Amino acid sequence: MGKETVSDLIKFMLPYPDSVKAAALWLREFVWDLYPETNELIYDNYNAVAFGWSPTDKAGDVFCSIAICSDHVNFGFNRGVDFSDPQKILIGNGTQYRYLRVRDKEDFPEEYIKQLLESAYENSISRQKPVKKITKGETIVKSVSPIRKRPGGVIRD
Repeated sequence: MGKETVSDLIKFMLPYPDSVKAAALWLREFVWDLYPETNELIYDNYNAVAFGWSPTDKAGDVFCSIAICSDHVNFGFNRGVDFSDPQKILIGNGTQYRYLRVRDKEDFPEEYIKQLLESAYENSISRQKPVKKITKGETIVKSVSPIRKRPGGVIRD
């Protein structure tokens, strides 16, 4: 249940360098501590392990996410174009997603990101559609790709 449910995520992250896993797990704790009533949605996709937080169990309501790459972690906002980034630290050219590249916690502007998270969370709540079943504080594995490209090669289930 929730923050304590980490075994699947640890398994999905095994091929990544220890420094990347440490950054991802630290960022996970950071978000869980701020938003314990939200749900963590995990995707073990072809190109990356990604997980994000949503006030529902729907991917469309995710307000922030972590994507694990071979030598860093992207900490992003699924609707990052919808709110202000006064310090202009978020990157991305797409129509919605904005992110920050993180290699270790010393590079992470914690207090500023807390402000952005608040804006992202409020934006997610305001866009939310009614749900039939309310889910709170859960970790949910949403998909596992049968073929995954990871550091060290391709993994097949």
